[in-house]
Amino acid sequence: METSPAGQASAPPRKRTALFWASAACAAALMGVALWMLAGNPAVLGGHPLLPGILLAASAAGAAWAALLSLRRDVPRPRSRVRAIGGWAGRLAVLALAAGLAWLNPFAYQPGPTAEAGPASDLTVTETDTAITMAPDAARTTKGLVFYPGARVDARAYRDVLAPAVGAGYRVVILKEPLGLSLLDGNQARSAIEDNPDITTWAVGGHSLGGVSASSFALANTDITGLVLYASYPVESLRGRTGLSVLSVSGTKDGLSTPDKIQASRELLPPDTEFAAVQGGVHAFFGDYGDQPGDGEPGISRSAAQQQIGTATVSFLGQLPGSR
Repeated sequence: METSPAGQASAPPRKRTALFWASAACAAALMGVALWMLAGNPAVLGGHPLLPGILLAASAAGAAWAALLSLRRDVPRPRSRVRAIGGWAGRLAVLALAAGLAWLNPFAYQPGPTAEAGPASDLTVTETDTAITMAPDAARTTKGLVFYPGARVDARAYRDVLAPAVGAGYRVVILKEPLGLSLLDGNQARSAIEDNPDITTWAVGGHSLGGVSASSFALANTDITGLVLYASYPVESLRGRTGLSVLSVSGTKDGLSTPDKIQASRELLPPDTEFAAVQGGVHAFFGDYGDQPGDGEPGISRSAAQQQIGTATVSFLGQLPGSR
């Protein structure tokens, strides 16, 4: 057996080859997942810049690792048992990182019939790295709604379902969340509010996990007069939050925010909360991003469900103080 100058045994050629191929697989996984997401999903580059930044860094790290492996393939290195175990643990961590990045792959916007027919003529859409703003064209407005998307859902997927609110005179700001997870920046709505100083009446809303963040934001910020929950519910009680009106819109066939969960949320919401149930509606009908794993089977068309969602939203927003 070969020994190193320090007296440590070098890894046998067979084990060294196994470590090399394991490392190569890890480098390929890191690069492959990153490039697959960057090239294959328009929601990645169109979303918050944090995710593409991480993916570019992961791809570069994978490429550098592969190049280093190529240069050092035939160089024997002493390896103690502790280092060998650490090496395998590190490779498993890299594979877990690659799997985590793949899980973050967003649900991309899938335009429905309304979007395919062309943009509405009575609204203007502007987009930045962190938000999509839709404003009514016809007249100056002082009313606004900041919306948190559901987990890993493309912000553009909510443009059509929220367009009726714009038609009703609201400026709607759809947030692009870091990594598609609203909990990473639950206070993101504040930036949108500060970017629109001409708006004096504000509501916040959200879908699924986004509704959780919207609820927490509304609880902590007394300048918010309305809360719109799409297939969502708070984790903290809003019963003591005065001056807040709440709308909860849900689907009776939702497999994620189930009717039982919506019913249980009544204890956390103000007694005068308005509840609207879309008969046959499912979780994914609150946006345009296709089907969602774990969801229920719909008993209504997407367009019919979104018409009900839009009508309930417009009616609720019109009742808020300062909205009349």
